[in-house]
Amino acid sequence: MLNDTRQENAKGSAVAAAVPDMGQLKTGLRSMWMSGDYDRFSRFMDRSARDFYERLEVAPGSRLLDVGCGGGQLALIAAREGADVTGVDIAPNLVARAAARARAEGLRARFEEGDAEALRFEDGSFDVVTSLIGAMFAPRPERVASELLRVCAPGGTIALANWTAEGFVGTMFRTIAGFIAPNGMPSPLLWGNEAKVRERLGAGASSMKLARREYVFDYPFPPEDVVEFFRLYYGPTARAFASLDDVAAGRLRRELVDLWSSSNLGGPDITIVKAEYLEVVAERA
Repeated sequence: MLNDTRQENAKGSAVAAAVPDMGQLKTGLRSMWMSGDYDRFSRFMDRSARDFYERLEVAPGSRLLDVGCGGGQLALIAAREGADVTGVDIAPNLVARAAARARAEGLRARFEEGDAEALRFEDGSFDVVTSLIGAMFAPRPERVASELLRVCAPGGTIALANWTAEGFVGTMFRTIAGFIAPNGMPSPLLWGNEAKVRERLGAGASSMKLARREYVFDYPFPPEDVVEFFRLYYGPTARAFASLDDVAAGRLRRELVDLWSSSNLGGPDITIVKAEYLEVVAERA
């Protein structure tokens, strides 16, 4: 009996150790996304962001919320097209950058620091709720799904773009994960799984369209420079490299250069890579 009790206590301790402290995890995520320069990073991804937005056919004047807005990439496209835009992100420096860009262009857009798991808006506040490679990184996906549905008006649209595990970015994430300790979060790539998305959003949606599409990374420099660009400006990659010693960092760099080179559709001095994502367009019930 004593041995059974000790085993149960040990098992309970192991489970407790595997569950991340949510306050610490959120602080770490905020710090990660504040590192680098996601605004600069996202400028090379505008073409596919616009393609995603144009497929939504958002009517001018629609109240649109962009969750995980970063430096305002999608939100600013929507504002230029006449939507009444609000953007939220966990990283205050990115919110400030998005707001500055909106002011410079005289756009009708508001930006504020916010948590995708606890949005500070009334039920049904928005006609369109979007997240372009953003909300998928929050640690509690069920809460994210509940909040996206809650703030969307009945008959409104929830539109997401999420990296898939099978695509290029999924492969890149697995490469990086081989060098760093797990953080205890569910994989963000589960948002790129059709069955999982239907499970998370389906009860609150009257209809849902899912399509696998390709996001084009297009850089006017070769793959080795792309890897360095990610190391400098993309928060998750910057943090991964910063956590490694010189030997491990060198190995990671070589593996990433090999991945980008083998997937490159451009010439020797440019890099063009297509990365699969799952496009989710749901109508709020």
